[in-house]
Amino acid sequence: MFPNVEGRYLQAVVVLAAELNFTRAAHILHISQPALSKQITELEEQYQLRLFVREKGRIVDITDAGRAFVEEARSALFHTERAIHLARAAHEGSESVLMVGHSHHANQDWISTILAIRLPLYPKLRVRLATRFAMELVRSVLAGELSLALVTAPPEDGQITAVPFARAPLYAALSEDHPAAGKERLTLRDLAQDDWIVFARQVHPVIYDAILETAHLEAIAPRDAHDTFTAQQAVYLVSQHAGIAIFAEPPCLGCHDGVLIKPLSDKSLSFETSLIMRTDQDSRAVNEFGRAFLKKYSPQRLAEKQMDLPLPA
Repeated sequence: MFPNVEGRYLQAVVVLAAELNFTRAAHILHISQPALSKQITELEEQYQLRLFVREKGRIVDITDAGRAFVEEARSALFHTERAIHLARAAHEGSESVLMVGHSHHANQDWISTILAIRLPLYPKLRVRLATRFAMELVRSVLAGELSLALVTAPPEDGQITAVPFARAPLYAALSEDHPAAGKERLTLRDLAQDDWIVFARQVHPVIYDAILETAHLEAIAPRDAHDTFTAQQAVYLVSQHAGIAIFAEPPCLGCHDGVLIKPLSDKSLSFETSLIMRTDQDSRAVNEFGRAFLKKYSPQRLAEKQMDLPLPA
């Protein structure tokens, strides 16, 4: 980390990296667009770094230096926020604080369910949400920084208990004039002649490998695949006619004119989202909260799997 960097600068870089749009990022941060631009410029000039790639004043990509900065900035912000909330909870006499992680594009119904859960045995339980990329969520659960997390296609790991509660296909973004634009659902075969834009492998290796393996089985050789880190960035590249994009969760519809979002019908590209926690989790509050969340989704289908949660005696 760089010394003496104010938290507001870290937050500005993290949010702008996720949105790649000054207007949307400024709205999220509750500041003006000129103020956000000034913060980023000051930070880059102070440390003689280039964090973002700009074209005509617009953010189009994040540099390697920017990605390294964002990863550390997220960690610093997370630990700062966690320290504040734990201290506040202790000051107010709360019995515990539950840290729950989710992806940037998690279904809002899942978030609403998390926020609505009340445990009679733990009336003072406080819930804190944290947004991370999939692999960051897994690492944070393993490190004990998160109590629970909602992760699509989590990797197999003996230290993690994963209970699936929803299944969804991958999605593709393509231009309105694409030959397959009229189809309701697409296959990789429909996209075989396009340049592909996919999440970088470090963002989600399970999904990345599944895409390339399915393409190999279909005898498709992806052309000039571009790596991205956010769905917004991928959709922007599609809007600039750089190819088609494939991702796990659809970004906001209407983010860019002329871009359509379609589900993929390939069975091998449909993935379960799971509630994950450490296998050695011994907090009754955490396990009760997990069961309360899972009860909302397919209780009959998941009844036996829920019993696998490491609820202490």
